[in-house]
Order: sequence, then C-alpha cells, then structure tokens
Amino acid sequence: MPVKLTEVARRAGVSLATASRVLNGSARTPAADIAERVKAAAEELGYVANAQAQALARSSTSLIGLVVHDIADPYFSAIAHGVQESAAKHRRQVLLAGTDVAGEGLGPGDAELAAVSAFISYRTDAIILAASRPRDEDPRISKALGRYIDNGGRVVVLGATEIPGAAAVSIANKEGAAALADALLARGTTRFAILAGPSDRNTARHRVEGFVQALSAAAVTPLAVVGGAFTSRGGFDATLECLDTLGFTGPGFTGPGTADAGPLCILAANDVMALGAMTALRSRGLRVPEDVQVAGFDDIPTLRDHSPGLTTYRLPLEDIGKVAAELALDPGSRHETRITGSVEIRESAGAR
Repeated sequence: MPVKLTEVARRAGVSLATASRVLNGSARTPAADIAERVKAAAEELGYVANAQAQALARSSTSLIGLVVHDIADPYFSAIAHGVQESAAKHRRQVLLAGTDVAGEGLGPGDAELAAVSAFISYRTDAIILAASRPRDEDPRISKALGRYIDNGGRVVVLGATEIPGAAAVSIANKEGAAALADALLARGTTRFAILAGPSDRNTARHRVEGFVQALSAAAVTPLAVVGGAFTSRGGFDATLECLDTLGFTGPGFTGPGTADAGPLCILAANDVMALGAMTALRSRGLRVPEDVQVAGFDDIPTLRDHSPGLTTYRLPLEDIGKVAAELALDPGSRHETRITGSVEIRESAGAR
C-alpha cells in the first residue's frame, strides 16, 4: 500500500497541512527545521508526493503538452527534441501525443481533441500544437483551448491559427517554396510537377501556393499537380499517378515536351513525400536526377542517410521547437515569431 501523507505527518510530529505545504511545494513553507523533519520522515517511509496535489499547491504542474501528427516522422521528432531542450532548461517535462492513429469510430479532429482534452485535464502549464493546422479550425478544439487560455493556460501553434488567444510561430512555407522553385528555375529547369500533399492542411496549401507563384512569375505552368498524404507512401502513390498522367514509360523517356527541355523536376510539399517519390521513380526504372529530378521541403535530419542527396528548403526544425517552447513558457510573450530557412541544392536536382 502506498504511504499516505497522514503517516508522514504523524512520523514528523506535525499537522497534515504542514506536511502538505512542505512536500507539495506550497509558497507558504514552515521553518527550516520543521521542513527538514518532514522531508526526513517522507524519505524514511518511502512517501511519493501526489503530482495533482503539488500542482494545486504551486498552481503549476511543470508539464507542457505537445501535439504532433506522426511521432515517427523525422520532421516532428526534430521539433519535439527542440521543445524538450527548452523545457529542460526551464525544469519542465513534456507530454507527447500523436494524432495519426485514430481510434475506432473517430472522425477528423477527434484524435487531436482527445489529446488536447487530456492535456487540459492534466493541468499542463502550456500546450503546443505542432501538427499542420486545417484550413478550417475545428470549433470544438478552438472552444476547448479558448477556455483553457482564459483559465491561464498557454497555447502555441506552428503556423497561422484561428484559435483565440494562441501565440503563433510563423513558418515561411510559401516564401520558402517560392525560393526553392526560383533556385531551380535559375539552374535552367523548366518542367515541373508538384506533389501537393493534403489540400485541407495549411502547410501543404501554402507551400504549393509558393511553388505555383514562382513558376507563374517565370511563365511556367506545372505539368501536373497531384495530392496525397504527407507520408512516404503518399509521395510514392502520388508520383506513380503523376508518371502515368504524363506518360513516362521508362529510362531515357522525358515525357511531355521536347527532349532538349531537360528532365522533369518533381516538387514535393515535404521531404518525406520526396523520398517516397524517389522510391517510386526507382520502381519504374527511372534515374534521379538523370531522368527525373526531385526536390522536397524541411531538410529532415534523416536525409543524410539517403542517396542521392535531396534538394530541399531547409528549416531549422529543432530551433522551431525551441522557439515554440520559449513562447509557451513566457507568460508575457504574445507576439508572433517568424522562422525562415534556406535553399539547399543537392544531387537530386543535378548538383555536382
């Protein structure tokens, strides 16, 4: 049986209220000798403090809730690592929830709502939403988080949000995609197809808008725009659909247009889709970059393990996590923070 606080109080010869103030972290603490006596009694008896009681005493649980889409995705794991680093400096612990695995009978938004509701019930000091926000925010989530903020909680979102009172880390998705397309155009690439990702997610939509904006400014129209999941499988399937649509039949065949127009370049809305695209190209006997070039977005840490090196727009993913945590832990900060990155041209787009 767990040791009760009443037993500690009895062993130390103090009241239950005094023992609670010492062990649950209340701002009202008794004299040092009494506090030491209570701590010694707790150590002798093997008492483990009640986290909820401590939270009530301190008005803080020292917990941060982090919601990601897919825990296994290197994009989210890098961001989570950054959150943990900042949280540790502030002596906070991070609770992690993923929304990619929905339970039976759960609809869109239900998994995230369940995660948010759990974090609120655990009285976390702050909640960070790292998953891409939907085009239309779930009103249930907005309502729950709005009430949480009104009660003193902090909410930080990656990207634009309609959640009232939430702080935002703004990421240069549209501008970064345009910069990547501009860099490829400057290298003489003129034929593009886009793997657009999920159209209901703001991150995917903004990146596609950036690609299209840059291409349009150069009087270039993408040969195909194909949607798909923000996963390796999504990139694989979207690439096969793209190849079939454009009539790519095998090695050395350049598809629509003239042979001297150069190889097609596939612009994927994230790196994981781009890696899936390269697998799909290999399955059709196509070479990267000789037959088809590929570019992604994010510069996830695992890219160093892939060959050829993937051209991408590099985001400082761990820094994004750190910034989000700092915003979450700074009650006086309400401003939007903007994160930009840089174009990385590698072998997948013909770099030597």
